[in-house]
Order: sequence, then C-alpha cells, then structure tokens
Amino acid sequence: MTLPARHRHSTLTERGSPRSEMTTDFDDIFERMNRFLESAGLSRSLSETMAWAPLADMTETDDAYVIECELPGAKREDIDVEITEHELAITGEITEREREGVLRRRGRPVGRFEYRALLPTDVRADDVQAALSDGVLKVTIPKAKAAKPRHIEIQG
Repeated sequence: MTLPARHRHSTLTERGSPRSEMTTDFDDIFERMNRFLESAGLSRSLSETMAWAPLADMTETDDAYVIECELPGAKREDIDVEITEHELAITGEITEREREGVLRRRGRPVGRFEYRALLPTDVRADDVQAALSDGVLKVTIPKAKAAKPRHIEIQG
C-alpha cells in the first residue's frame, strides 16, 4: 500500500516557534510509525503505549501558582490532579469519540496524558483548587506563607 507524500511549503515564521516546528515533526514521525506498525499487524500503536503531555501555562502571582492546562474533550472524572510539597501532577485519559466515516488525519491527541511541574517554593496543598471549563483545566496552588522577619526586643 502506497501512502501519498505530504509536502511542506511553510516557513518558520508562518509555522511559529522552533519548538512548534519540532513538535509537528515528532507528531508526523509518530503518525508514520503508527501506520507502519498497524500495517505490520502489531496490535498496539506507539500512541497507545506512551502518555502525551498537554499544553500548559504556569503563572506566578504574589499568593499562588496558576496552571492552565489544555485538555479538550476531557471529562472531569477522567482527570486526576495530585500535589506534593514541590510537584504538581495532572494525569488522565481522553478517549476516542464515536464518529462516522474514516478518520483520515488526527490532529487532536487521545489516550493517556501526563503533565508534571516542579514548584519552586512550599505550597499549601490543602487549599489547592481545580476547575475545568471549556477544555481548560485551571489549577490554583496557594503559596505557603513565609515567616516575615520581625524585630525581637532583647530583655534585661
């Protein structure tokens, strides 16, 4: 079976940053490997065995860290958020949705995902909040209050 060749005519400035160019190249490699493995009769594809990392932004305010993680199509019950003293882990799975016809190209990831972030300071793990809205998971992690220096009067 012969597959059609795909030609790229875009420049780096049209496509975005070097990172997005590299990510696109890796996606293409995985897609080609999956097709090869499936045509060889192997039951599991690379995408089924590897977790992918969703896109995320981490911002820091005076009081908290805020992580916004893109998870389009994910359901609340399929997402797990865990926090330790210095690390946040967002894991889960997005399942393939039912569709009619033959899928010719996949642009949205499915399967297991994992996002991890190291937190530079101590946090209040008991006060972490997470909300899923419009395919974006927003996790707010309050910082632990650092002891403020205060002047101690010496007695006697």
